[in-house]
Amino acid sequence: MNGQYTVKFGYWVAQNFLKTEEEKEVLESSITKLQAFAWKLKAPSKICHLIWQLLTGHVAVTRNLARRNIRCDNYCPRCGELEESVTHAIFECPPALQVWSLSSTPSSPCLFPVPSVYANMDYLFWRKNSIIEPEQDMDPYPWIIWYIWKAMNHKFFRGIDRDPLELVRYAESECQAWFNTNEVVQPAVQEIFSEEPQVISLGNICLLDGSWTASAPFRGCGWVWWDSGGNIQLLGTRNFNRRESALHSEVEALRWAMENMLQHSTCQSFGTDCKELIAMIKEPHA
Repeated sequence: MNGQYTVKFGYWVAQNFLKTEEEKEVLESSITKLQAFAWKLKAPSKICHLIWQLLTGHVAVTRNLARRNIRCDNYCPRCGELEESVTHAIFECPPALQVWSLSSTPSSPCLFPVPSVYANMDYLFWRKNSIIEPEQDMDPYPWIIWYIWKAMNHKFFRGIDRDPLELVRYAESECQAWFNTNEVVQPAVQEIFSEEPQVISLGNICLLDGSWTASAPFRGCGWVWWDSGGNIQLLGTRNFNRRESALHSEVEALRWAMENMLQHSTCQSFGTDCKELIAMIKEPHA
């Protein structure tokens, strides 16, 4: 080196030395494929959204916060590890690792879990049990990930430790209940012809959800807009001051989603899993 600095050299340093190990482990195209498949999972949209956030780095673990120059303690609040990454929080932290070992999801020290969120999700999506139709997979791992994340938040915000075995049993029961609820009932065979069942299209629709707990000072809401081709165009999440009930959070989520659709799209279809909100819209004077 002659002591001269060039933009080309700075770019080379950024590309070869400043990337984290996780970012080097897979190609960008592979990461994009993982992110796209997160929305095809047989699971509630809020769980798909969380898994997509894990793969894009949009979750509040200390490593991600530090990258955005947000000052915080870097250690893991559950086990004291010096740095809390997505991989550590969901797969490597001792409470999370115990959950995976107790779950029905097959694991192997050489294959899963490993120190890469991308490799772990690749295994869960396509590699375990030689999956023939990944999009029809009924393994409860999306719920396992969801409740590991919620348990981490309970520990951080409320100081509550969840029993790993209890968490696994609850996640698996929620998974089974969801599949039972969403099971497609075959139409009865009739001697005379019957009309073909209508298929509900999820094209050009905005799905929304609100979160609320009695003890938390804040509530959250989010929405995601799919265009007519089934592609995600916009999404948003935010916190508000806590209101009186969970229904208030759902109403606020709908209001915020509608405001954004009016500004950014022609979408006039909205979807929610809140029965109370649907009933209130159908019969506003009931």
